[in-house]
Amino acid sequence: MSFRFHVAHSTPLGKIRSSSTHQQHHKHILAKRCGSTSSNSVSVKSRAGELDSVIMAGASSVRVAVAQMTSINDLAANFATSSRLVKLYLVYGLFNLFLEFVYPKEAASAGAKLLCLPENFSYVGDKDGDSLKVAETLDGPIMQGYCSLARESSMWLSLGGFQEKGSDDAHLCNTHVLVDDAGNIRSTYRKMHLFDVDIPGGRSYKESSFTEAGKDIVAVDSPVGRLGPTVCYDLRFPELYQQLRFQHEAQVLLVPSAFTKVTGQAHWEILLRARAIETQCYVIAAAQAGKHNDKRESYGDSLIIDPWGTVIGRLPDRLSTGIAVADIDFSLIDSVRAKMPIAKVSLCFSVISKDDFNLLVAQTRRTFVPENVWYGFDYGHSNIGFVPHVATFGEEN
Repeated sequence: MSFRFHVAHSTPLGKIRSSSTHQQHHKHILAKRCGSTSSNSVSVKSRAGELDSVIMAGASSVRVAVAQMTSINDLAANFATSSRLVKLYLVYGLFNLFLEFVYPKEAASAGAKLLCLPENFSYVGDKDGDSLKVAETLDGPIMQGYCSLARESSMWLSLGGFQEKGSDDAHLCNTHVLVDDAGNIRSTYRKMHLFDVDIPGGRSYKESSFTEAGKDIVAVDSPVGRLGPTVCYDLRFPELYQQLRFQHEAQVLLVPSAFTKVTGQAHWEILLRARAIETQCYVIAAAQAGKHNDKRESYGDSLIIDPWGTVIGRLPDRLSTGIAVADIDFSLIDSVRAKMPIAKVSLCFSVISKDDFNLLVAQTRRTFVPENVWYGFDYGHSNIGFVPHVATFGEEN
């Protein structure tokens, strides 16, 4: 099987770039060291001007990478692809170390601190329910293989959409696992919003038929800031991201996904940019891409978006296997939030069951509660939602 990888490198405005002569020289060195014509080789490409890349990432910046791949129903093949993506970025990091040595003023940082893989990175079945056959606990050999990969590469991995064994043999959890650079699992988030949808002009999906919905929102500190993990269909529920930002103080939102071709064409980028703008967070969205089998195709287009809603990392081909690289600039987060202080006026949300909500209403003896106070969802497998923290909610008027 032939693999062809791309490295696309974007950086926030205001960074120092090398001269065009140096850029061409650097591209030549990278292509000479990394290029190969063998069928199993890893070749590195960049868009013209994109490895304008001897970029000075200031002290307030850290580098991240987002992956794009096409998983299939072969655990070993998917692990091999994931390993190649990690190794590709290690090559890129070594190149940056070289630049740091030769041009210390132009390459202040080298190597990604975090690589994000998409939903279902380890396995995509031919039909619904196939994933149950490969579901494992987090201490099983599949996840432990990825933990070893993180440890060997000294890099944090965002592994979003792992088939974790559920509470019974008929269900699994769609689990986003964050692994640190020592190979330790730092945090897990289980997908809350399950994909029970009839795609216009396409097939029907019922994720709840074999997947348990998660109940807990989590955030975790990392070398690239405070991370808010989510998974795919969660993207359509902004209340979750509001909670991550205003209650859990997230700085970087992770959205590993396998969007369908139809929904991706219509909504993928606009939803991601909206979440970034609404929360004033970076958004890293690793995507499955292309045809997994005769019945399933994913949209692709892995993205990194800054808190102003600008796309700063993207592969030149939305269907290729590869990585895009960008810098998380903490000073930009602070600047955007300071100049547009939405936190001062935003409602904060709490997760609450519908029954608890009704009890809360009864206890406060309110005779009228606006319908839009309840931000609930009920797909038959869960009955939870969000209510805003309104200071006067329990007061008698």
